Amino acid sequence: MIININKPAGWTSFDVVKKVRGIINEKKVGHAGTLDPFATGVLILGTGPDTKKLSDISLSNKTYIADLTLGIETDTYDCDGSTVLREPVPELSKKVIENILSLFEGVTKQTPPMYSAKKVNGVRLYKLARQNKIIKRDPVEINISDIKLIKLKSSIITFEVTCSKGTYVRVLGYDIAKKLGTVGFLSALKRISVGPYNIKESKLINEITIS
Repeated sequence: MIININKPAGWTSFDVVKKVRGIINEKKVGHAGTLDPFATGVLILGTGPDTKKLSDISLSNKTYIADLTLGIETDTYDCDGSTVLREPVPELSKKVIENILSLFEGVTKQTPPMYSAKKVNGVRLYKLARQNKIIKRDPVEINISDIKLIKLKSSIITFEVTCSKGTYVRVLGYDIAKKLGTVGFLSALKRISVGPYNIKESKLINEITIS
């Protein structure tokens, strides 16, 4: 069974897997594409034999809606982190922001953040980050097929992005803020699609039942 879950904020992807495993009484449950705890939206789960489909699903493009709060940088690049820097926010227009966003379209390289589940030499990066250790990370090729401004309100930019597997939207937000002449962090992130799976068809965890 493939289940399209609308992950709530504050839950890890494994929290969702564990909860659903208990609800449907199925030992074999996995997910395709981790969502950070602060993020919400589409998390695809597979159960039983359908867990084999998850690796292919995880290769799909994903679409997100993100809130980028300018003027503050956190160590995790999101709202779960600690503030490490504050900078003034320049006067920005929608046109200026749209021009900057367009620079990120296409195939580029992105350096994974220290606060991530990516493994280097068998160790999760976030475990090293918590020990205040920073190690060299090789840039990863990503592809942003579409990015557009949705809203500009005060110092918060809301944008939508469709990107390839392995893209960290937190890092994208950080890089966008730098291009705009300031710093920033993601104050909200919602994944609205994974390949053909859309948030409109997502189920809340309390809507999951044994079929």
